[in-house]
Amino acid sequence: MLIPEPYRHVITQFEHYLRFEKGSAEQTIQGYRHDIYQYLQHLTEHKIASLSSVSEKDVVTFLSRLLSIGICPRSIARYLSAIRQFHRYALELGLCSHDPTELISTPSFDKKLPMVLTVEEVHRLLNAIDGSSPQSLRDRAILEVLYGCGLRVSELCQMRLRDISFEQQIVQVKGKGNKERIVPIGEIALSWIEKYKNEALPLLQRPSISSVQLFLSNRGRPLSRMAVWLIVRSAAQKAGITKPISPHTLRHCFATHLVEAGADLRAVQEMLGHADISTTQIYTHLDRSYLQEVHRAYHPRW
Repeated sequence: MLIPEPYRHVITQFEHYLRFEKGSAEQTIQGYRHDIYQYLQHLTEHKIASLSSVSEKDVVTFLSRLLSIGICPRSIARYLSAIRQFHRYALELGLCSHDPTELISTPSFDKKLPMVLTVEEVHRLLNAIDGSSPQSLRDRAILEVLYGCGLRVSELCQMRLRDISFEQQIVQVKGKGNKERIVPIGEIALSWIEKYKNEALPLLQRPSISSVQLFLSNRGRPLSRMAVWLIVRSAAQKAGITKPISPHTLRHCFATHLVEAGADLRAVQEMLGHADISTTQIYTHLDRSYLQEVHRAYHPRW
């Protein structure tokens, strides 16, 4: 059964979000697309034509249907994860006023830890961009801000020059749900922004295009998520890093390296803009893994 055009449009937007902001693997994206498409077919069959009309009962009915045809609980948990992310994304876009999955519990499975770079790998990534051209200056400033502040790619794309206080070394960030937060920004990132602002930004700006965003394309338009994703991947290639990384990887690196160095989890939560401390707690698991690696590498009984 075909689904209505509005649903198809949201699926495409959701795919872009997974690929260019979340940095999800292609296999994950296709899996989510399959699950969400089946879910939207179910809604279409039940004459539910908009996401704002979906209730908790509708989601549970779909999951129960999967169970009745022999889908295993682990796969149903995967379906629910996809549906939950889809509805949260729709809520962020203003396509619905509530999340029907909010009170639906998920079967307990071990979380997959996000992939992160070592500090040495991050240094290689940053130094792969030398800032010898306007585009290179922009790209280096972008990488420094992503790693230095732990921003989401959407937050970076929206950043304006007036959001940065060079004297106080802070940046005002507009996150999910238009919630604003203050994030510290280091001297190195600020120095690259200053260099980009003075030497590259005037060359990228176009008199015919009015844009308040800080980071611009070669045509003077605000950078898209895809453009930032390509910048990160290009830098990784130049640095000889073969791990599958994305802009979101640098956000994970920001948090992980802070926790490894002893940063307070509440402070990291505030900087990341996580509404719930449980979301930030995954970095304590990463820290534990790091400690185990150190123990294996250096303890004489290993």
